[in-house]
Amino acid sequence: MIGSSSGRGAALLRPRSAQSLALLCLAALKVLCSAPLDGASTELRVSNSESSSFPPSTDHEPQLTVHEWGTFTSIAAPDGTARTWLPLTGSTDLPNFVEHLANSDFKGGLRGAIRMETPVLYFYSQRETTVSVQATFAKGLITEWYPHAAVPAVDPRRDFALAPKQTEGSIRWPQVAIEPNANPNFPLDSLRENRYYAARQTSANPISIDTPSGPQRERFLFYRGVSAVLPPLTAVLLSDNSARLQNHFFDAIPGAILFERRGSKLGYRVLGPLVEDATVPPPDLDGSLDSLFSTLEGLLLSQGLFPDEARAMLETWKDSWFDEGCRILYVIPHRFVDSVLPLSISPSPAQLTRVFVGRLELITPATQLAVEAAFASNDSVTLARYGRFLEPILTTMLASAPDQAARDRLHFYLSRVYSVIYAKPPN
Repeated sequence: MIGSSSGRGAALLRPRSAQSLALLCLAALKVLCSAPLDGASTELRVSNSESSSFPPSTDHEPQLTVHEWGTFTSIAAPDGTARTWLPLTGSTDLPNFVEHLANSDFKGGLRGAIRMETPVLYFYSQRETTVSVQATFAKGLITEWYPHAAVPAVDPRRDFALAPKQTEGSIRWPQVAIEPNANPNFPLDSLRENRYYAARQTSANPISIDTPSGPQRERFLFYRGVSAVLPPLTAVLLSDNSARLQNHFFDAIPGAILFERRGSKLGYRVLGPLVEDATVPPPDLDGSLDSLFSTLEGLLLSQGLFPDEARAMLETWKDSWFDEGCRILYVIPHRFVDSVLPLSISPSPAQLTRVFVGRLELITPATQLAVEAAFASNDSVTLARYGRFLEPILTTMLASAPDQAARDRLHFYLSRVYSVIYAKPPN
């Protein structure tokens, strides 16, 4: 079922693809094996509206609740597959106290299919307690984090390509002190207008990590990463600008929104649970951000986030999710998250809720026309709106360039983008 700010259109179901069948076979194998794949649970079915629970553990903290939210960002190639891509910038959108793998520019040089952005872990307890936390990113690396954590060092000669890399993409906080009565004295840097800080606007307990230079305090555990794992949802743009969506995972996608913005006009369509395929017509650009915020907030609440957590997530990403362009925002099935990003907490909490939103960027003809016009006229304002997606947008345009003159022009624009990505950082 599809809803819309204009009420137009209906979904069309299509048979599953070979990739989907392969994933079903993998799921069956996963159940038959005695050990879970990639740390995922062998439980047959997990309700997407319920909290996940940990496997049985001798260590258990009955008064502890843990909530996590995060995003997986990917880009659709013309054939619908997930494109590997480089962002225009590395980690320049983070405060200077955040720690980085290798250096702050290392992530910008990693080609990946998924860029994991701003997962945060919130802790709720009525008493002080200490836990250890570990997460592992399949076919990926953890690239940024705060507070201080144990992250395997990388060898750029071996780990620059994600799929065959040697280093485990993991992060571990061995001693996280949960302090429900602590004064929330958290760090700031000179750039106080930063999306990072919006995640603090919740009632979660402050946490503290001891380091050689003193304790580091925060409202949450924060980390980011890049992976070669393919996302569960793909999309192909059709000749009439409709989008054909395909769920490649064996659990339904709980909900999705097709969003488009051109200048001051925007529109969106809301999809119900997506089991297999759906064809979605483009939205009419007559919607409002207020109604979209309300719709998204309701979707996040239905997955188990607390109201202040849902608002914090929307505040964190409102200047990016709802900027110029066309994209699909969708709730990632819990078991997909658990399989590619297994999380271990000891002692185990009474309740764990993980809510991840996928962002699938669509490179539409309107986007291509806008970017080419902006390069031709040196329109830095428009180019900034497309920001880190300029490299995949231009490579998509190159693949369909009509003649050599167009290819030469696009190569020139692309060289300008690469000069920013690979520019030597100032000393």
